[in-house]
Amino acid sequence: MKFNNRDTAAVIIDPQNDFLSEKGTSWGLVGASVIKTGIIGNLERLFKSAKAKDYQVLISPHYFYATDNSWKINGPLEAVELKTHTFSRVGPLDLTGFANSGADWLDRFKPYIQDGKTIVVSPHKVFGPQTNDLVLQLRKRGISKIILAGMLANMCVESHLREFLEQGFEIAVIKDAIAGPIHPEWGDGYQAALINYRYLAHAVLSTDEAVARMA
Repeated sequence: MKFNNRDTAAVIIDPQNDFLSEKGTSWGLVGASVIKTGIIGNLERLFKSAKAKDYQVLISPHYFYATDNSWKINGPLEAVELKTHTFSRVGPLDLTGFANSGADWLDRFKPYIQDGKTIVVSPHKVFGPQTNDLVLQLRKRGISKIILAGMLANMCVESHLREFLEQGFEIAVIKDAIAGPIHPEWGDGYQAALINYRYLAHAVLSTDEAVARMA
């Protein structure tokens, strides 16, 4: 898989405090994996390389608005997120309390995301991009190849990967710019995802390999 800044974009999923900060609501589930993979430093390297080489960067965030608390059909992880107010926002047009909240970007990523060039799409409401405008934004820019990274490995990242495949994109998953939940009963989400990435993605790369291919 060859990268170039004309048809390749970096897509980063959920680079938000509730997943990546020690103060986040999900740190108990994801902290060990975040530390082990080195995702925070590796995501920053991807951001830096993409910006330096003029690659487009798109963020697919996860937000729950106050009205989503009335959902009646939720999977296990959704139920945990709603209970703990993960990615909680007042509403789609209200940023009250957003700054430095769990839904906000990790501070060290803000210079890259808030540079006026990064495209932040509408939120995915469950795990995949079927409920946001990410695919539209990619198509409108002539993007056919995706460098994929972010959170959570076996949930949002894998769901985005599967939908991108169905939509005909070529995808490289950056394995050390991703982390996942580890649950005593449900298992290690990161390891489960790695197996599926190898079956599904066109490339499974380290950050070193991805940055080299972006040169």
